[in-house]
Amino acid sequence: MTLRSAFAAALMLVTALPVQAQLKVFACEPEWAALVQELVPDAQLTTATSHLQDPHYIEARPSLIAAVRRADIAVCTGASLEAGWLPMLLERASNPDIQSGRPGLFFAADHAQLHAPHDHVDRSMGDVHPEGNPHVHLSPDQLPEIARALARQLGDVDPEAAAAIQGRYIRWRGDWNRLRSEWRDRAEAIEGQSVVVQHSNYLYLLRWLGVDVAADLEPKPGLPPSASHLSGLLAEPGLADASAILVASYQDPQPAEWLAEQTGLPVIVVPGTVTGDASTETLGGLIGEIIGQLESVRSGATHGSL
Repeated sequence: MTLRSAFAAALMLVTALPVQAQLKVFACEPEWAALVQELVPDAQLTTATSHLQDPHYIEARPSLIAAVRRADIAVCTGASLEAGWLPMLLERASNPDIQSGRPGLFFAADHAQLHAPHDHVDRSMGDVHPEGNPHVHLSPDQLPEIARALARQLGDVDPEAAAAIQGRYIRWRGDWNRLRSEWRDRAEAIEGQSVVVQHSNYLYLLRWLGVDVAADLEPKPGLPPSASHLSGLLAEPGLADASAILVASYQDPQPAEWLAEQTGLPVIVVPGTVTGDASTETLGGLIGEIIGQLESVRSGATHGSL
């Protein structure tokens, strides 16, 4: 066999091999898309929401229905965060692999201990989740267990890639442990600080940092701040000790700005989830940036917004 014929035969063999299809992933929120990308860098990702959207309320658009129909796995928060739109997507997509109890549906909250669960919930309480606070993606101690469970489930969906996924998880876990150690050292400078918040987006991280919540701009969870509630906040005893007002980038800034005018407190606007910016494109980067904003408040050099 000549060299040319041998090369042609080898080329035919390579081209005859089946091409491994990309894992198609539907992520309800950007934080889970970012985590999937750490574990499966070449995954084909569709994300239902952005950092400029409230994940409680989005429209079940035809494009999202089509994405769920094509997906191998859907990765969501759970704990009723997507209760207003995800069930409709799953029903209309009719993807047999992405159903309750199937490997194709992953809920991060199922692998965490949620704060503030409720035995009884009714509409008079506002937008309260009976399972507990679902915003667990900002819990430095719980995210590794969520990532471990996600790596295992991604491997179940794509067995041929399971070993590689597990290897990436181990590397990610090592990096996360190093970051967590750095955050713990930085937390010493801001421990005991208190802030005003709007909703429970950051409570896992604030508690981990030792930062207290002085007041909430929402009269009840999920209800827009009312004029009467904001006026009442001025009489909150803890407000005098607050160092800043912390709100998410998707929230209406006007209530925070009004309170800032009355109190002189700086307003910090930060993303509630990862973004396309280099500094906050991963969960580690996001947590680091939020800590940096709180450090700036303590030092008197507030950045203002991110």
